Amino acid sequence: MLENWLTPVSESLCKLADDHEARLGGHLLIHGNGVPDLKPVKLAIVGIGAPEADAVREQLYQLSCPYRNLQIADLGNTRRQEPGFIAPLLMELLQSGICPLVIGREERLLQGQFGAHHGWQKSVSLALVDERLALDPQKDGDSANYLNEILKSKNKLFHFTAIGLQAHFLDASEERFANERHFDRLHLGPLRQDIHIAEPYIRDADLVAINLAALKRIEAPGVPDATPAGLFSEEACQIARYAGVSDKLQSIGFYGFRNEVDPAGHTAAVIAQLIWYFLDGFADRKNDFPVSMDGLMEYIIPIKKYDYQLTFWKSSKSGRWWLQVPVNIGKGQKRHRLIPCDYQDYLNASKGELPRRFLEAFRRFDP
Repeated sequence: MLENWLTPVSESLCKLADDHEARLGGHLLIHGNGVPDLKPVKLAIVGIGAPEADAVREQLYQLSCPYRNLQIADLGNTRRQEPGFIAPLLMELLQSGICPLVIGREERLLQGQFGAHHGWQKSVSLALVDERLALDPQKDGDSANYLNEILKSKNKLFHFTAIGLQAHFLDASEERFANERHFDRLHLGPLRQDIHIAEPYIRDADLVAINLAALKRIEAPGVPDATPAGLFSEEACQIARYAGVSDKLQSIGFYGFRNEVDPAGHTAAVIAQLIWYFLDGFADRKNDFPVSMDGLMEYIIPIKKYDYQLTFWKSSKSGRWWLQVPVNIGKGQKRHRLIPCDYQDYLNASKGELPRRFLEAFRRFDP
């Protein structure tokens, strides 16, 4: 069935994997002479745009493989580069309990990744790492506003978080639209000061997409839209690891790379490292919420200012914190009922201080 969507990994790359038997390439179940048995597989690499995906594979296969117990498949490249074509493929993987890892040439392909989730989940939370909001509420059909189809539909999207935004790229209409929808926005300045603040935002997502334009141009020369300011590759790798270790996250995509403007292979090497750190986090998952609430310790705080009490939960497995939503939960929203947070949020709440992020989160649920 999957052969209808996919072309195999090239012979030269299969040989490269064989030549690096002790490395990551030698550990992968590769679609070379047929789609491998996916029953033991937890994560599958899918390329959308063969030149870009193959350039990344060339770098990725040569990296180390410390996570031997994690079964990973490389399914090759899609036959077409259209969101409507790739969505059924990714949805089939999701329904089989396999996390798709997408290497996509164009940013608009995120629509296919999101469509796969929406095809089998009623409410979906998306976190996007990007330098700007590719959104124009008044205009559709342009690559500069590829988020329109996702963000303008209240029925499809439960929540959206933008990470790494640069203020000089945001206009008033985008800010107003984001405020009306209660979207979270984490700007580049605070993120660069403390990369750890991104972790709860990432942990709240069902799917994560990283637009390589969020990195500095010097870090990602193979991204035409990259600008002088942005994330360093080390910071982006930390974000990728946060995504991997999140039990809620079910797919990830890397978008915006153009192989023809990356002759030295620098950007392909950066993407390979991002994938490596995602895999490293994935192999270190603790199976706490939403997989299970076993091992979560309850902490209750009365908030006199708002005349109700808040319930926090802390995982004994990972030390991570969540805040329980103190309002009624609608159908299909149970996996969103605990809002990821950190210990400092708990301490602030103990003093009666609630960040705006929590108040906006409460408003996303039906009263």
